[in-house]
Amino acid sequence: MNTLWLTAQLDISESLRSRWFAIYSLVFGGIVALLFLFGLTESRVLGFIGLSRLLVTYIQLTMAILPIFVLITTVRSVAGDREAGVYEYLLSLPVSLSSWFWGKILGRYLVIFLPVFVAMAAAIPIAVVQGIDVPWELFGYYTLLLAAMAACFLGLGMLISALARTTDVAQGAAFMTWLTLLLFIDLILLGVMIQGRISPEVAVGIALANPLQVFRTAALALFDPQLIVLGPSAYVILDTFGAFGYKIYALVYPVVVGAIAATLGYMAFKRGDLP
Repeated sequence: MNTLWLTAQLDISESLRSRWFAIYSLVFGGIVALLFLFGLTESRVLGFIGLSRLLVTYIQLTMAILPIFVLITTVRSVAGDREAGVYEYLLSLPVSLSSWFWGKILGRYLVIFLPVFVAMAAAIPIAVVQGIDVPWELFGYYTLLLAAMAACFLGLGMLISALARTTDVAQGAAFMTWLTLLLFIDLILLGVMIQGRISPEVAVGIALANPLQVFRTAALALFDPQLIVLGPSAYVILDTFGAFGYKIYALVYPVVVGAIAATLGYMAFKRGDLP
């Protein structure tokens, strides 16, 4: 555990010195600042007003930005160290491969999640000063949703990074992964269902296997519990999970996907040609 935490600290210190972390933090902090600046807390959508309205918009923007940021920066981790010859030094030190790999994941997770959470949490004292009510239940669930999203794409990024032999290949694979998940959402699936005449249950099942779709639907469910905006597919989701059950599924499933991907990445990393 000591070497694991030391590896995590090393990755954190390296990330804090990198340009991508500064840009990453600036993007999410800037989103919250701009939402307040544009007076979004004073608008109303489907009964949501004040900080609730801001959080709904923030989570939607985060779902579009966070996955690609996490994938692109994470895939450089293992593949980049391989190209830089870090493994030659790693193998000469009393650090196990498991401690290095999982320590790197721990450090990277903290670096990825904390800026997103801090940017969202910074809206609370601003709202209190302005006399705006704080929706603690909504804030708590969004925090868990962001944590699950970060874990999911961090695991996928580490798997891609462990399999790719070069940084360029890893970045290309990360972008294609994100693009594939982005394509297989409602509109694309609706076209597939119409052309192939498959059952709605199968189409919805494919959609719910897509982490991006799971996050999107969970965010919609908070201000549209009946999922009216999804049309007939809402009946399949609500009949299968129920409103509360789907919220739990949206938190558990992405974490499981991320954990499986990270484990497969570790197995590939351990068995691969490190130098």
